[in-house]
Amino acid sequence: QVQLVESGGGSVQAGGSLRLSCAASRSIFDIATMGWYRQAPGEQRELVADISSGGSTKYADSVKGRFTISRDNAKNTVYLQMNSLKPDDTAVYYCNAHRSGVLRFDYWGQGTQVTVSL
Repeated sequence: QVQLVESGGGSVQAGGSLRLSCAASRSIFDIATMGWYRQAPGEQRELVADISSGGSTKYADSVKGRFTISRDNAKNTVYLQMNSLKPDDTAVYYCNAHRSGVLRFDYWGQGTQVTVSL
């Protein structure tokens, strides 16, 4: 059974930093695009950043220059380093693993809360 286990959320003041981690099952990690999404109350879930199996990255405009996504293939783990946090970054952050094509799949973690206060 595929599992995505997130950690690292919490509360921080504006301008602070947090690092989210997501450990995935070995069976999918090597071939998955790993991503972080977030959902604020009353809002739709949105892509924050993702990283392909080859290491290509993509970021939402709102986090460019502040957040960095990375993956450690030896540990089957994807990270989201979040710096210069703003109150608008407050949301539940979800880890995602997906792949398109013949061996397609789409898995989600349980979510971790990030709260940024003034």
